[in-house]
Amino acid sequence: MPTRILPAVGDADAVRSLTTLLSQLPDAEPVVPVTDSTQLIDTLARLASESIDELPEVVVVHERIGPVPALELIREVALRFPAVGVILVTSDVSPGLFQAAMDYGARGLISLPLGYEELATRVHAVAQWSVGVRRHLGAATDVFTGAGGTVVTVSGAKGGVGATMTAIQLALAAQASGRTTALLDMDLQTGDVASYLDVQFRRSVADLATITDISPRVLADAVFPHDTGLALLLAPGEGERGEEVTERAARQIVSALRSRYEIVVVDCGAQLSGAGAAVVEMADTALLVTTPDVVAVRGAKRAVRMWDRLQVRKAEETTVVVNRHSRGTEIQPALIQKITGTGVAATVIPANFKELQGAVDAGRVHELDAKGTVKQALWTLAGELGLVKGSEANSHRNGGRERGALTFRRRRELGR
Repeated sequence: MPTRILPAVGDADAVRSLTTLLSQLPDAEPVVPVTDSTQLIDTLARLASESIDELPEVVVVHERIGPVPALELIREVALRFPAVGVILVTSDVSPGLFQAAMDYGARGLISLPLGYEELATRVHAVAQWSVGVRRHLGAATDVFTGAGGTVVTVSGAKGGVGATMTAIQLALAAQASGRTTALLDMDLQTGDVASYLDVQFRRSVADLATITDISPRVLADAVFPHDTGLALLLAPGEGERGEEVTERAARQIVSALRSRYEIVVVDCGAQLSGAGAAVVEMADTALLVTTPDVVAVRGAKRAVRMWDRLQVRKAEETTVVVNRHSRGTEIQPALIQKITGTGVAATVIPANFKELQGAVDAGRVHELDAKGTVKQALWTLAGELGLVKGSEANSHRNGGRERGALTFRRRRELGR
């Protein structure tokens, strides 16, 4: 059986060099090269949706692939398509890079300039590994083969503006419409999703922080299945454990959730950590919740400027949601948009806490009255964002997954 090899190379000269050598390998079947990270993921997702057997055995990723950096791309391929062996082609053959590539999920490294013998040996070994993995998986139903879900982050301009309520209701709306939905609490020190939904749990997002290979079974063990059908991945009960969730761990966890669920809603709270910055950067849609008062709007403006300085997200790629809105409020959405430089959701959430208080106090916000104005507005917002099955595609999607992976420390240095 021929070995199918998919080259992922952005440079035209490198494409010609690699495909020429690959075509000379015995029993090799090079497929049409892809030229960027988006095309690679989309191609693999399309093939996986047909059958795991349609996937190439080997993907060869060139170090100059873009826009997602090569190592981050390898991580995503390894997480979402575990039966595909990835080889990194690089001019850096130092032990440090080799270890990093292995940690990110590569099955081998090939040095530049390319040589036939090294390429043949490595491709053969990785192809054999891939065949073995597929034989082991057999007809397993828990392999990541999804096309990749939509990730929506919900952050607060400051504490108490309603970010958690917004995140929960968006997730409930998506789930109720028939979409598989996960709700991730990344407010790592003070997350309240469990309290709002009256959940007693043992495992949390911190339990995944040190796992380098989050398999479907490992993820399922950490997720709490709620009565509503939502899959909950909760913040740790001990706030100090939040420090265990690094930026790299956050990326891996969100990638794993994205591979298994159509919609992933993330409550990021009001404090920006390295892990939170990574998730906001990855998101397809980043929401920033504010109330129409001076203190909260100033907080929103500070948050937007900080995200921009740290290269997490540009203002125009952020959508502000106005909560507790009333017509008599002096600060209206148009003014908030002007102050922050962001987009503002067309749907505003009315000020009517009396509708919420009983459900919040009881920890049963999933049982809000469907006729209540707050719930109706939040579910309308879910439709506006494209989270509800049958609604228009989200006009705010901006390819968050295409972003480069700056470390949070590096971002802070750039922001000074």
